[in-house]
Amino acid sequence: MPLTLRLGADDLTRCRFAISPLCQTHEALRMLRRPARHGYHRAWLRRMGRTLDGLDLSPLWLFVPRPGGYTPDFLAPPPDEPYPSIDGELARMRATEPALARAEMARSLACTPGLTESAQGRAALDDPAGAVRRLADLTELAWHALLAPDWPRHRAVLEADIAHRSRRAADGGLDDLLTGLHPAVDWAGHTLTLREYADVPDAQLPDGRGILLMPSVFVWPDVVSGFARPWQPTVIYPAHGMGRLHTTPASRPPDALARLLGHQRAAVLAGLTAPASTTELARRHGLAPSTVSAHLTALREAGLLDSRRQGYYVLYARTTLGDALADSN
Repeated sequence: MPLTLRLGADDLTRCRFAISPLCQTHEALRMLRRPARHGYHRAWLRRMGRTLDGLDLSPLWLFVPRPGGYTPDFLAPPPDEPYPSIDGELARMRATEPALARAEMARSLACTPGLTESAQGRAALDDPAGAVRRLADLTELAWHALLAPDWPRHRAVLEADIAHRSRRAADGGLDDLLTGLHPAVDWAGHTLTLREYADVPDAQLPDGRGILLMPSVFVWPDVVSGFARPWQPTVIYPAHGMGRLHTTPASRPPDALARLLGHQRAAVLAGLTAPASTTELARRHGLAPSTVSAHLTALREAGLLDSRRQGYYVLYARTTLGDALADSN
């Protein structure tokens, strides 16, 4: 049976997006345990090989079961603000009530025969506050080792996804937004249906608090929901454009694109496999920043790029039309 989330009027008016570095860290860890998710990340996995070999994450693996199992929600709870910092999220994780942590760890351990009775399982359940501290420390270590070096690029992809879907909602309404989240997501009659996702009796259901939508780089090909109480109902879906995050930009654009736009402008468009700043693009293509800025302005005015400010930088990303043109042969 699929998971069905019936959204009332209050849920629809409180539908929101968020980007969570903590959730991304744990989706990365889950990706490592789920080979079906590896496809788009093989280059990243090769690059992370030595780092992963040097990390002892066994206490975390205890609560990241194979597909079909439950991971405690307090390890990466739905954020209560749009763009939380990793430090703020780790502090929130460390403040988890021991009773809640114990209940969620017990549910997770029960997914794998023998884990509840194992020495590690018993130690975690006997001292949930200590387990929370240890798991938070390991999560912080995983964040710095696996995601922090690439986080600006990851966040840029996630922000570009939210901008893309916000445009869809503006152009086609909430129906267009929800039906475009994932091929396995249906929206009809105020009911959001997640096909290929097991319906469970204690799954979190909408209750007027709204639905949180979170793009993820690592969740593909899945779509994830089902946070238990007290957490907000959430849908985590693959981010638009995440497939190009770890790809190396082409050294030269397609000939047809170069004839249409000119070689330099075509190279800038083809090289924007992930959002980037003028400075990064100038360094990548060996051009003056003023030259790149002129190309970016022309491409944006033609509807091939969008721009979004992130801190001190303006990041440029291809639009759907820009993707279609850059990817054509």
